[in-house]
Formats: sequence, structure tokens, C-alpha cells
Amino acid sequence: MKMAAPMPLGAFLLSEVQEDSLYRDEGLCVLGIFGKSSLQPGSAKESLINTLADKHVFPLFGAEQDEETPDGGSLIRAYYNQESRVLYLLLTSVCDNRELLRACEALEAGISHAEAHEVWKGAERQQCLHLLYLFSLCHVLLLVHPTCSFDVTYDRLFRALDALRQKALPLLRAAIKDCPVSKEWKLNCRPCPPRLLFVFQLNGALKVSSGGAGMGTASAEAPGGNPEKPKKHSPRRRLQHALEDQIYRIFRKSRVLTNQSINCLFTVPANQAFVYVVPGPEDPVGALLGQLRANCALRENESPGPMTGPRRYQQLRHSPRQPSFNVESSSLTSAGGGQLVDCTLKEFLWQHVELVLTKKGFDDSVGRNPQPSHFELPTYTKWAQVASRLYQVMLAGKEEDSAELALKVQGQLKVLEGFLDADAKFSESRCQKALPLAHSAYQSSLPHNYTTTVHKNQLAQALRVYSQHARGVAFQRCALQLHDDCYKFWSNGHQLCEERSLTDQHCMHKFHLLPKTGEKPEMDRNPPVLHHNSRGRSTSSCNCGRKQAPRDDPFDIKAANYDFYQLLEEKCCSKLEHTHFPVFQPSTPDPAPACNDPPGPPDTGGEAEGERLKDKEEAAGHTPGESTSLSLALSLGQSTDSLGPYGGGDGAEGQEKRPSLVDRQPSTVEYLPGMLHSGCPKGLLPTFSSWSLVKLGPAKAYNCHSGLDQPGFLPGSAFLLPWDIVIRCRAEEEVGQAEPLDAGPSSWPAPNKALPGKRGGAGGQARGRRRDDVARAFVGFEYEDGRGRRFMSSGPDKVVKVLGPGGPKEPAGRVLSSDMPLYIPSPAQGRGLKPHYAQLARLYIVVPDAPLEIILTPQVQPGPPPCPIFHPERAEIVLPPDGLWVLRFPYAYVTERGPCYPPKENQPLASYRALRGILRASTANPAPPPVQQQ
Repeated sequence: MKMAAPMPLGAFLLSEVQEDSLYRDEGLCVLGIFGKSSLQPGSAKESLINTLADKHVFPLFGAEQDEETPDGGSLIRAYYNQESRVLYLLLTSVCDNRELLRACEALEAGISHAEAHEVWKGAERQQCLHLLYLFSLCHVLLLVHPTCSFDVTYDRLFRALDALRQKALPLLRAAIKDCPVSKEWKLNCRPCPPRLLFVFQLNGALKVSSGGAGMGTASAEAPGGNPEKPKKHSPRRRLQHALEDQIYRIFRKSRVLTNQSINCLFTVPANQAFVYVVPGPEDPVGALLGQLRANCALRENESPGPMTGPRRYQQLRHSPRQPSFNVESSSLTSAGGGQLVDCTLKEFLWQHVELVLTKKGFDDSVGRNPQPSHFELPTYTKWAQVASRLYQVMLAGKEEDSAELALKVQGQLKVLEGFLDADAKFSESRCQKALPLAHSAYQSSLPHNYTTTVHKNQLAQALRVYSQHARGVAFQRCALQLHDDCYKFWSNGHQLCEERSLTDQHCMHKFHLLPKTGEKPEMDRNPPVLHHNSRGRSTSSCNCGRKQAPRDDPFDIKAANYDFYQLLEEKCCSKLEHTHFPVFQPSTPDPAPACNDPPGPPDTGGEAEGERLKDKEEAAGHTPGESTSLSLALSLGQSTDSLGPYGGGDGAEGQEKRPSLVDRQPSTVEYLPGMLHSGCPKGLLPTFSSWSLVKLGPAKAYNCHSGLDQPGFLPGSAFLLPWDIVIRCRAEEEVGQAEPLDAGPSSWPAPNKALPGKRGGAGGQARGRRRDDVARAFVGFEYEDGRGRRFMSSGPDKVVKVLGPGGPKEPAGRVLSSDMPLYIPSPAQGRGLKPHYAQLARLYIVVPDAPLEIILTPQVQPGPPPCPIFHPERAEIVLPPDGLWVLRFPYAYVTERGPCYPPKENQPLASYRALRGILRASTANPAPPPVQQQ
């Protein structure tokens, strides 16, 4: 294949180049070109090859995008000019405007600063590897720069390349050990120490006239100048000499160049020019206008005789300026004035190429004892074999035999980080200094064991301190390291148990495991095996209230609502009459808890219950005669619907009543993990009951003058409230009609009037009418705080306090017709700022020895909606006559989704309540007594 156009190096090495028989046995000079390009549409490096080859090799405005361009953006293209025996290798990287634009477009949107930095540094590492490839195969290297000032970053780049070459040299020797080249080439992995030349481009800072006078003419005509003594060199030649001196001093100072050229990455000639300055690109329209103006001026002044005229007119007769170095000519040479003639770019470069083609080589060593450097001029075939092996090892790495060497070469790229990535090196140093400050901020004022919340707060403080000092691309990576270090410090013996008790207090142990059934606690294990403990203790009473004992803060519902009371049961309440609630009875040896996602969510169910309850409270009054059941709502002039979904009452509203567990057989395979409430699935029962109902004795066991004889009550607060229930004896024809029997407002006579049916009463009642009987029951809502102090409540915001004999004067109508709060502030507050709350613990009911029954329907909503409504396993409990009953409320309320915690300081207590309608009365319908004759 004859070279008609440049092609990527990989495809070039795989192709078969058809060499002319005249040049087949002759050597070739390999010329590598690299550098940076300006923001102009055309590439100076590509135009350079067009000028040197005298052919239109590359298009004017750059080639189309190559499909083989790798992710790093570096690509070597080859062009072989057989006539001149020069092989051009052109490196394109992110330093060129086209590849830089492609790399910017390839970056993803929203990429972080550290990730973008890694992308650019990866592209820079690939560029270095391509440059090392050029330095290992070329005789002459041409560095093209778009300005006329030296970029000092090349000094750092060359030092990095030299270090990389020394690290990769053994690997490269192993790659070319079988190639047909000389021992010196195999030993040094290059045909000769390459000679580096520099081509700078004027960018408008220096104007050079076409006649070569330029700045020299301007300086000669300056005030005080001597126009008779012209400069020996042109301004461009003087600029080239200044750049050569500057570059040589910089490279010698950094030891990139030494006396012995064989040890250097590259050499520069000692007695030849190695810097060339070409005119920079200019506006093409302006160039054309300038040429047109110059041509017109020449035609007007064209005459056979000598030119005459003013000096200003004579100055306009200079020849047009060449716009760029791609049309290089000798027009920049001076016609006179004693100045040396400036050479063209091809003449500047070809003096070095001729040294290669004539096999003279480069003798660039300096000093007293210079060592000769090796030199070899290979044929194309030999060079292609070496280039293919190095290409597979350094750039491609696809063949199996060179894959291992390629991986090792890629591993040596770490040596570049210290030279090229100065930003990352500074950022790493800065962030490493900020890490100890952040660690100190994290560990300041820390307890020995702490929770996740404290850990996150301290970590946020540490990150704030870190962000004040850390900078650069290592910020994110060191921030993650700080996060990991703080987490390791916390989890290494400082992590507090995250479990919270049912009263919303943390376990005070460090991270531990719970003992299994029958296993004893072990402190020495890691992690230790312990029971939860918040170090919180309170005093509570037993089921009947006659005995108090201290208790630990519970962490599970069974310890809170069952185990503690069972321990006191053996000492106090075991001989009392109990009302047993239905619980789960397993039919299999391994029963399972029900699913945590019930069909009806507790939130929705609780909210619906609250809405229905609110609607029912606004219903109309009850019509007498609908039922034989006489509720408390009847005595208060309200509808039976106000009792909520678990209250009595038939009719249309009876369809909204919650179905009892009798309607559906409870499951014997799955049990309810929490407590029974309005949102739990139907047909499930817990393994134990959180409620308790015991009978202390007959009705006469309570003395209304002395109150309850139990420990812990505040003075004067152990009294129950009287509840007068009117029992009317009916005639035979009135049996079956329901009328109010209690002491509600509808039963009381008008002022200054006696009760109907009493002798001598106003209203002219007949002597044959029977009188009404009033039965007195007693009710008491007991509250108990964490210190064991107990008291009765006579209303939502009032404590019973009897100062004299006779018991309390307030009737029970207020407490029975209102929602009683579940928590109220304790009347005996401590010295601390945190308020102490007393919780509704028990309900005392004295059922008189009379023909009536009292129906108990407790419902508790321990939180604001949508909190569900809790109730016992039996929705309605009938209390027979003549008894002193005690209903013990649960200590804690737990659903399948977690506990309902007590209220905080800023939460309203009115949302935590025991719903009204907890009691209602029903007659036993006895036979009517005989009519008394007067």
C-alpha cells in the first residue's frame, strides 16, 4: 500500500506498505510532532507537515472525527513520505482544541469536581504514555507551541517522562528482545537519544515585517537611535536566540539535560539552532485586503525610472506579508542592511534530518569527557517490527503474549502522579492536615457510649470543621475517610444500644445481644449478652391496688402489662375473684405471629373510629321504650350512640358496631403480636391479656366515709364519686318499657318540687302510686405517677380532695360523661423543670346490691388521631350486683407497628384519653313490690 493519506498508527502498522525498490534498503528518519494548538480552526501541527512534505496531506480545517479515537483522547497518526525518506508521527491529544472539545462533550452532566479531575488526569497519563512511545522510536522530535513564550510546564512533563522511562525500561527491553535490531537499541530501547526541536508561533505580541526590518526598523527610527547602524540579526532571529538560551538554562537547571546525552530523555544541539519562530495566523480577510492595497500601490508607482516621492509613500511599497508558515518562502530575508538571512522552516528542520539520513547521528554530549551515544538508522521493515511490539505493550495491550507486559506498564503510570498531579498532591496534603482537626471535633464532649443521633450530630460537626480547612480534589475522598474513621471509633466499643423502652427511654448498655430462653447474661462476651436496661425505675401497684412494688422500665409489652403484675399476683391478688379475658390458644407446637401488615391499617381505622365517635356524639336523644338496657347516656339525656362502636344500642346504628369475637372463631395458628385495638385484623388474639378485672369484695367493702384503704394515695384523694341510679318499680302493664333509672338531669324534679310518687308531694299524686327507688353506686378513676403517688380524679382537670367527713360531694356524672385524660400532670411535682405525669391506672366500680347490672366497655386512645382505639379482649363486661370491682388499665399500649409512647412536654394531653361511655346500667327487671296502703 502506498501512503496517500495519514492513518492511525495501529492501522498503519498492520498494513503492508509497498516500498519502492530504490528506497527499500535505505534507512528512514522518524520525525515525531507533538505540542499544543491554539483556538484557530486549523491545526498548526498538521499544516506543518503539509509545508514540510510540499503536499496537501492534511485538510485545511482539520480531519473529521476518527472512530478509533480512544477515551483518553490521544492518537498517533502516521504518514510515510518515501521520496524524502521521512516518516511523520503526529500526536493528537487533549492539548489540541478538537480533542479538548470532544472530551468536554463526553463529560457527563452533574459530574463532581473530583470525578472530572480524575478524567482529565487519566487523559494526561495516556498522553504521557503516547509521548514515551514517540521518544522511544523517533530520531527527531518537534514540539509545536501556539505562542512565542516557553511553557514551563513542559519541564515538569519531561521530568515525569524520564522517570516513567526509567521504570518501564526493563519491560520495554523484554518486549523487543527478539527484534532484528542492534544490541544498543535493545539495551536503550530507542535508536538514538532523540533530538528535540521547538517551533513557536507569533501570536501578535511581535510584528515582523515582510522585509525583515520589522522591530529593527522601528527601533532604529526611535528618538535617540542611530539609523546608520543596523542590527546584525532580525527581531525574529533575536527572539529565537533568546528562547534557546531560556530553554537551555531551564532544562539544565532541572537536570533534564546533562553532559552525557545517552542518559537524557532527549538532547538539543550545542552548535545548531533548535528554536524556530513562524508568523502566527491572522485574519484572512485582513490579509487579502492588505495584499490588495499593496498591489494597488505598486501599480500606481510603477515607472521605468527610479522611484521618487515622499518617504511615507516609499514605505508603502513593501511586498505583501505571508499569512502563515504553511506558505513558507524566502520573502522574510533582508535585501540588505547587513542583517543575516533568515532560513525557512524546511531549511531549519532539514539540517537535522540530513544528519540522520547520512548516518552521521547526533553528537550532543558536552563536557570534558563526552561519551559517544549510539545511533542506528533502521529500514522501514525493522522499524515497523519494533514499533509493533512497543505498540502492543504500551498502547494497545490486546494480544495475549503482550497483555501481561501491558498491565505492568500501566501499573508504572503511578510514578507520574508526583510530577503531573500537583493539584492533587497539594489537596491531599491539605486534607490530611484537616483530618486530625476533624477527629478532635468529633470526639469532643462525647460520653463513653452514645446513640446514632449523637454520632450523626458529632459527625456533622466534624465535617464542618473539615470543610473549613480542606480544599481541592481530595476533599470528597478524605471526607469519606473521615466518615469511616468516625464510624469505626463509634462501633469499636462506644456504640450505645439503640433499643428504646416503652416509655421512650434509651437502653443504657453498650451494644449487646439479648439472652435466649434459658441463657444467662454474660458481660465478658463481645458483644455482651444482657437484658435491656434504661436505669429508669418506677413504683406501681398490683392489679387490685393493695400492694406497691418498684419496677424496671419495660422494653416489651409482656413485661409491662403482664409479668410485673403476675409477680405481685402471688403475693396479693391470687385469692381474689378474677374475670378472665380470652387469649390465644395454640393448636400447633410452633404458632407464628400474624403479619405486620393487617388488611385494615391502624391509622385509617383509628381515624375512622374517631370520626364515627364524633358523629355519634352529635346524634339526637334516645326514645324511651326501645330497649330494656338503660345506659348512662340515657340518664344524661344523650343517645346510646355516644358510647362509640363498642357501646350498646340496637337499631340502624347497630350495623356500625364492631363485630364481637364471638361472630368469628379466633385463630389457633396465628396470634396477635401486640394488643387488641380497632385496627388489628379480626379473629386474632394476643397470647396474654394486658387488662385485668378483679373483685375486691362485696359492695359494703367500700366505706364512703373513709375511702379506700390502700397505699400511695395522696391525703383526701382515696374517695370514689357517688353515682345515683334511679330504679322505678313498674306496674305489670309497664313491664318491658325502658325508662331512665339513674340520677340524670331528666330524673331530677323542678326546683321547689318533690319527687313524684312521694307522700305529700306537690302535684296531687294518688296514694296508690308506687315510689321510685334510688340505688347508689360509686365510681373512681385512679391515676398513678412514676413515684407511686396515687389519687382519684373528679373531672378531666380536677383531683378529688376531701377535707372533712362524709366523702366527696361531687357526683360521678361529670367523669362518666366526659373523655377522661390518659395522662395528667401529677399534683406532687418535683424540683426539676421536667413535668411529671400521672397515668390512668385503674377504674373502681362499686355495684350496689340492687336489681341492676353495670356494663363496662373501656376504650382508650393513647395518642392523637390516627392512633387506634384499644379495648379489652371482651368488648362488653357485665358486672353483677353487690361487688367492688377494679379494672386495671394497661401500663403501655403497643400495636403491631410499635409502641404508643407517652406524651412529650410540648404535646397536648387532651389527645390521650379514655373515651366516654365507659359505664352504663341495666335493670334486672325484678317483680314489682306490693302497693302500700296508707
